[in-house]
Amino acid sequence: MHLHFLARIAVALTAAAASVFMTAQNAATPAPADSAATTFQLIPSLDKSLMDNSADPCTDFYQYACGNWSKHHPIPNDSPYSDQFYNLDQYNRQVLHAILEKAAAAPAAAGSNMQKIGDYYATCMDEAAINAKGLEPLKPELDRIATLKSKADLAPLLAHYQLIGVNAFFGFGKQQDFQDATHNVAFVSQGGIDLERDYYLRTGAKDVEIREQFEQHVVNTLKLLGESEAQAKADAAAILKLETALAKVSLDVTTMRDPKQTYHWMPVGDLTKMTPTIAWGEFLSDTGAPKIANLNIGQPDFMVGLNTILEHEDLAVIQAYLRWQVANYMSGLASPKSLDDESFDFGGRKLAGIPEQEPRWKRCTSAVDRAVGEALGQAYVAEKFPPSSKGSTLKMIEAIEAAMDRDIDTLDWMTPATKAEAKTKLHLIANKIGYPNKWRDYTKLDIVRGDAYGNMVRADEFENRREIAEIGLPVNRDEWGMTPPTVNAYYDGSMNDINFPAGVLQLAFYDPNAGDALNFGHIGLFMGHEITHGFDDEGRQFDGHGNLRDWWTKEDAEKFQQKADCIVEEYGQFQATPDTKLNGKLTLGENTADNGGLRLSYLAFLATAAAAQSDIHVKAASGYTSEQEFFLGFAQDWCAEWRPELERLIATTDPHSPDRFRANGALVNFPEFAKAFSCKAGSKMVSAKACRVW
Repeated sequence: MHLHFLARIAVALTAAAASVFMTAQNAATPAPADSAATTFQLIPSLDKSLMDNSADPCTDFYQYACGNWSKHHPIPNDSPYSDQFYNLDQYNRQVLHAILEKAAAAPAAAGSNMQKIGDYYATCMDEAAINAKGLEPLKPELDRIATLKSKADLAPLLAHYQLIGVNAFFGFGKQQDFQDATHNVAFVSQGGIDLERDYYLRTGAKDVEIREQFEQHVVNTLKLLGESEAQAKADAAAILKLETALAKVSLDVTTMRDPKQTYHWMPVGDLTKMTPTIAWGEFLSDTGAPKIANLNIGQPDFMVGLNTILEHEDLAVIQAYLRWQVANYMSGLASPKSLDDESFDFGGRKLAGIPEQEPRWKRCTSAVDRAVGEALGQAYVAEKFPPSSKGSTLKMIEAIEAAMDRDIDTLDWMTPATKAEAKTKLHLIANKIGYPNKWRDYTKLDIVRGDAYGNMVRADEFENRREIAEIGLPVNRDEWGMTPPTVNAYYDGSMNDINFPAGVLQLAFYDPNAGDALNFGHIGLFMGHEITHGFDDEGRQFDGHGNLRDWWTKEDAEKFQQKADCIVEEYGQFQATPDTKLNGKLTLGENTADNGGLRLSYLAFLATAAAAQSDIHVKAASGYTSEQEFFLGFAQDWCAEWRPELERLIATTDPHSPDRFRANGALVNFPEFAKAFSCKAGSKMVSAKACRVW
């Protein structure tokens, strides 16, 4: 349950599984910026230059708070969007870039973290050497596929692909057991497709166009591997047909949000019955997984459907599909320029409307963060996240949790029994701030200067083997799912923890020198948002220990659903694009968290002000009352502009609502906002039917 799409933007640009927000609609579009030549600066916690004072705050508060965003922060040519998260992410990448340039140039002890990050970065930046090697690094993988004699020989090949991260047919790995969150178990899940599921199945003109572009992209890629035009076209058509068949037996993104739909604890023997074409004993052994009797078969119908596909598909088509998946995996920084350019042309230019590729230093910086993020993160934390910031942000979270504790007592729709359970869960939430208590040990990972493809594969295999080795072991609750420089945050239902990397605890979201109003409006909203995720339609199904357990009375569950339906209906009426309304069910969890997070942060702000005997209605130096500053900080979290190609992608695939609706959608449900800006009943920013869950 991520706060923002940013953690998945690389997927959106390389595999077409776009998961992003939409821009505000601005009257004028400024000239695009060149991000390669831009030095990104931190944005103030209240930036009055972003505001459109000609707008009526009671008609469209987002326009009032953010109407001039695009004038000052136009979309760069190498990005599909521009927003507060993007600005901070670019600033952080500049910091990381400086660290990496220094590490690449300075001698470091062999095997040290500085050697690993420096050599990974220097090798990634040596585009000439990578081009000179061409497809040579990929030859062993292509040879493995070529020597495949029958479908019965698939298991060891698919095990190898799971270890290095190739998206072939299904996923396998480690997860917390939904019934016993103290232990890690194995899972197998649907996978193997390169577009979001519904793009294979929808019949609209734009969806047909995307499928045609995807098919041509596969043709172009296979030709770069050496196939003739005719063979590449035939193979691409067969690959699209195969992936469409996989999509038809896959669950949709909305259903996947329900943990009960993705947890099926079964004997390994049942997996063999579902998909006998794959020798599962051999597969599990070759991945290095410990011996297991049971596992979570996330989508049983998919595994049955996969077997039907494998049984009826020609071996030659399966081999073509595997060649494509391997080439798709390699395409990027470790591949020759021809493959890299082709990958960007489809995933970036056609799908997201991005005119040009990011400069190599940016991409290589991100690649190091993905490969050895905690090694790089240690250097980032030392430079940008002092202990004082960790202490003060932890106090803010504790204040917001205390506000929720008090607020639960006021809920008139919840019985005492469920309130007690809710409080128990709230008190058990673990607050993880900045960085892990224990840094990851990369001693066994070899990073070799001059071996770009090998570094990528070894880093992926290191991480996958590390996780698989933990199957059957107790859960390590100190682990993080994001690297320290990441500009994002998340709640984990099985861990029952909230995680705020150091990278997001920076301006404009957190300012150690700002007053409480702006900090609670900005980062406080994010904190309340993640806490509320523990109690949204998905998170509420887990108890305080992270187990999938129904702790609600039947009456309270029905009342929760009624209140959630109000949110679904409200956001389902928002027009995301000219031909697309928001999916209120898909976005329910994030919308609930936005609304709940706003309320909880506001209540904590009030309590903090009261303790300091501070009058929130007195005008501050900004010309606004501190209460108004709180709401301006909240709205300016979502200042953004997006390319139209991306708008359509996100409207149907992302669980987050577009930025304008994240701001206005929550505020219209909040009477305290209307009072702060003197908005009268009947104003667009005052809902006649305000929704509230928490």
